[in-house]
Amino acid sequence: MTPRIVILGAGFAALTAVRELRRRAPSARITVIAPKAEFVFLPSLIWIPSGLRRGSDLTLPLERFFKDHAVEFIAGRVTGLGNGGRTVQTDHGPVENDFLLIASGGRFIKKLPGIEHALTLCEGVASAEAIRDRVAALRRGRIALGFGGNPNEPSAVRGGPMFELLFGLDTLLRQRGKRDEIELTFFNAAAEPGKRLGERAVSGLMSEMAKRRIDTHLGHKLLSFSGKGVATEGGHIDADLILFMPGLTGPAWAADAGLPLTPGGFFKADVHCRVEGAERVFVAGDAGSFPGPDWMPKQAHIADLQARAAAENLLLAVHGKAPTARFKVELICIVDTGNRGILVYRDEKRAFLLPPLRLFHWAKRIFERHYLKALRT
Repeated sequence: MTPRIVILGAGFAALTAVRELRRRAPSARITVIAPKAEFVFLPSLIWIPSGLRRGSDLTLPLERFFKDHAVEFIAGRVTGLGNGGRTVQTDHGPVENDFLLIASGGRFIKKLPGIEHALTLCEGVASAEAIRDRVAALRRGRIALGFGGNPNEPSAVRGGPMFELLFGLDTLLRQRGKRDEIELTFFNAAAEPGKRLGERAVSGLMSEMAKRRIDTHLGHKLLSFSGKGVATEGGHIDADLILFMPGLTGPAWAADAGLPLTPGGFFKADVHCRVEGAERVFVAGDAGSFPGPDWMPKQAHIADLQARAAAENLLLAVHGKAPTARFKVELICIVDTGNRGILVYRDEKRAFLLPPLRLFHWAKRIFERHYLKALRT
């Protein structure tokens, strides 16, 4: 009997797992469960405020992809798991499986008072378009930008896109002749934001802010947001527009999954991307917490690496074999400024930063084109 493999999600990790499973197991029975048969290339949301990209450029229907990979797609929202992961509970009923891969991503922690006054870029196309419209309508004043974390999960932070948005807005406002009328303030509870990228990256990013005349408000705990700005223990930042990336936690249904969770709310994984204490359940991407250094990023690149390892180990489990595959822990990030890019790299042996170059901006655009083309074809 052909085992039933179910994948939760339709993001980077999920689609990489589909391709890897189909490549290694042409006859496998694969089912994907997600709210929509749709993929959004989230890394390029930073270019929507400037008009370099539209939402339609980054949104890819997946019906053809699923057909080409012989995948059954079920449109639904996961509400929990049962029977140790063998049953996926959805708002359209239960779905049974023999092997499960959780690749549904995480969610933002939105507990700060007044957070409804802030816009979050990575929530999707609609949010990025709202930022575009608010920035275009602003004639003078101040934009405050920052990001938060998960106190119980050091890696559950998404700071890179906020650095990109910060530098991209500075470039955009200068191009439109509005930078002298609109101030930018970067805020963070850490005194050295972006430290996960490495010491050189922190100094490089702070130096770039200074060159661009971007104000900073660092090392003060965030208290609340309002229509007038950001309140911190170090004072108040007056702002006409607040752009904030909260820390991450696991999916909302994780608490009803009956599987081990970390204090930060993520599925607890081992080095082979198996959920600890669960039989034939694997995890890849933002939904999981993995052994490794505290700087391990939550980004598309490492989600792809985890998905490949998870898929390989899942198929070994199908044949009754022990897992062997591990993913490489590395951070590769191009902090785009709108017309240039700052390359940041870190693994367990080294870390470095290369200064802003047009080459890296175009490399980021070429990668986007290649990734989406591969999904289309």
